[in-house]
Amino acid sequence: MFTAYKFELRSVASQRLRSVFLSTAMERRSFLKIAGCTCTSALLAGEVSVAGHHGAGAANDRVSVNRDLLQNRNQNRSTVVCQNGVVCSSQPLACMAGVDILKAGGNAVDAAVCANAMLSLVEPMMCGPGGDLFAVVWNAKEQRLLGLNASGRSPYDWSIDKAHALGLKEIPIYGPLSWSVPGCVSGWAALQQRLGRFDLARILEAPISYAREGFPVSPVIARSWSFGSEGNPALAKTFMPDGRPLRFGDIFRNVGLARLFEMIARQGADAFYRGQVAEKIVKFSQANGGRLSMRDFQDHTADWVEPVSTNYRGYDVWELPPNGQGIAALQMLNLLEHFDIGSMDPNSAEHLHLFVEAKKLAFEDRAVYYADMDFAEVPVRELISKDYAARRVKLIDPKHAAQSVAPGRLKGSSDTVYLTAADKDGNMVSLIQSIYYPWGSGFVPDGLGFCLQNRGQLFSLNPDDLNKLEPHKRPFHTIIPAFMTKDGKPVFSFGVMGGSFQPQGHAQVLMNLIDFGMSPQQAGEQPRVRHLESSAPTGQKMAAGGSVSFERYISEDVKRKLASMGHKVNPKPGVFGGYQGIWRQSNPRCYFGASDPRKDGCAIGY
Repeated sequence: MFTAYKFELRSVASQRLRSVFLSTAMERRSFLKIAGCTCTSALLAGEVSVAGHHGAGAANDRVSVNRDLLQNRNQNRSTVVCQNGVVCSSQPLACMAGVDILKAGGNAVDAAVCANAMLSLVEPMMCGPGGDLFAVVWNAKEQRLLGLNASGRSPYDWSIDKAHALGLKEIPIYGPLSWSVPGCVSGWAALQQRLGRFDLARILEAPISYAREGFPVSPVIARSWSFGSEGNPALAKTFMPDGRPLRFGDIFRNVGLARLFEMIARQGADAFYRGQVAEKIVKFSQANGGRLSMRDFQDHTADWVEPVSTNYRGYDVWELPPNGQGIAALQMLNLLEHFDIGSMDPNSAEHLHLFVEAKKLAFEDRAVYYADMDFAEVPVRELISKDYAARRVKLIDPKHAAQSVAPGRLKGSSDTVYLTAADKDGNMVSLIQSIYYPWGSGFVPDGLGFCLQNRGQLFSLNPDDLNKLEPHKRPFHTIIPAFMTKDGKPVFSFGVMGGSFQPQGHAQVLMNLIDFGMSPQQAGEQPRVRHLESSAPTGQKMAAGGSVSFERYISEDVKRKLASMGHKVNPKPGVFGGYQGIWRQSNPRCYFGASDPRKDGCAIGY
């Protein structure tokens, strides 16, 4: 059986609660070696009460929620275990819709697309048809991994010269100049056409129904349901229908998104890229100073790509090649493999120091070499090679933090949803989808019910950079799905949301699993650290070694030790990433689903 950290939530006063970390000792688990397990079910954290009045508003029967407890709730869920299929996502309605697809005869791909469409409705500040999509799929029939890059490209009518003519030194975060073609719907279509059993009309039934009839907003998502003055009136009209941010338990309907899904159900992806939807978006772009044209949509394609991997202590870890940042996780693991991480205490100063130093090295390469491989010669194989890591690891001082790091000398020198699904036939899907910043660019095309992404903000305006802005080019991307195999067989489908944090999250989850022997659920529940201010593909440079931020339950003693080693320590705790994962046991087949308590979601299996 698995032993978890024990946390206790203790009331200090009626208006003030805090979490107390009761036990720092942890028994070494043997999850990776077991042949069978006792099935358990997940218990959702009880963070709400119908008694009391705080935040209840005018209605005396309104469910209230303590926001402090919501952020720091108990981290001790059970791993969900099942045999026939499982869906893990950041919102229960999306999981339920996906499992319903599985029970109706659909496969993991159908379930994943359905869950993603549901998340577009229930978590609209993070994802939707206005964003991009990446996926890694284990195809049980072919016994192989497939990769899908469904990220969009910059407008043909947009270049460095035109940006400089506007006086820009970087692309604005919000607004029309950050728009690239949304790739999400093309990703749904590519997955369904090649690997799915159901058509899009069947897959979109539940999202359409919920969009029309409405659903109650869940608590963590409600905390993100606000925005400032950026954007256009359609943003407030669509997502603040009563003129205020939605609160936990409010019923939200999105008729515009329902109509969009109905068009896609009838006409497929062509409705989005060659029909009425594309025409509306282009007209909206022209009216708001954007650069999108019908040619941009008509020429868009989602591309099947080969995942790339490195081996970490006997397990093959798979990521997608650039324009994404997935290989940064592989570079970090190659460096960390040179140290006996398993002999250290999890989240000790010695452990975290090595992790941060490996991250710095990988991210300097990320800043220089990662770009659209149709436009740049990216040395992927060398970057993720063991020989390269063996040279770079010599730059890590086990006792002192590096204040400056140079990229390797090689040739050619926020916000997201992640979900994963598996089915009774052995197919597994690792899927990530995003509109980048919360609420994307802050613009909603008239009547369509979704935000346009601001992913184009990640281009560099330096003409010497590989990731420089060019017409019809994919920008550097942060969202990365991941997968792990052993001896050519599928083992683990996983991902961690969180912008540039994602490679750091991948490495931390895998160290928890492989080095520290935790279960899939425990691997995502442990406190995380995040190194900030590395150099970036947009042109920023790291200064004074960057800084390190911590989640709660990292001890003050650890922070002091890291500071003494030369790390700049951020005193205010944060919350980093949102993890989902499915571990597969082959004989007998059994799925172990995990879901991050930092989010509203869960793992649901049957």
